[in-house]
Amino acid sequence: MKKDNIILEKTFDFALSIIELYKKMTEQKEYVLSKQILRSGTSIGANIEEAIAAHSRKDFAAKMILASKEARETRYWLRLLQKSQLVKLEFTTQLNDIETIINIITAIVKTTQRKS
Repeated sequence: MKKDNIILEKTFDFALSIIELYKKMTEQKEYVLSKQILRSGTSIGANIEEAIAAHSRKDFAAKMILASKEARETRYWLRLLQKSQLVKLEFTTQLNDIETIINIITAIVKTTQRKS
């Protein structure tokens, strides 16, 4: 992984934290929402990885928009888990991280679309 790609690093680290969260949730016998957040939380970085290999600016923007959608879905699940108290875990770190990720991706998409 390139060390100078901040969003790729942030989403990779975020995916690792989501995997840890998933493990803790399944230890508390939560299997449905844990799979939802595992899927959306780890796919953000995968879409960004695909965007880096895009063959056009339009393709790049499309992949980044997918990453944005997954990030927003992940934020939804995190907020739902926090408010519902379905599991006894703290989600503040992940909620802060996902806000940062959403802001960066949004800026990337806007910049890309302006240049097109």
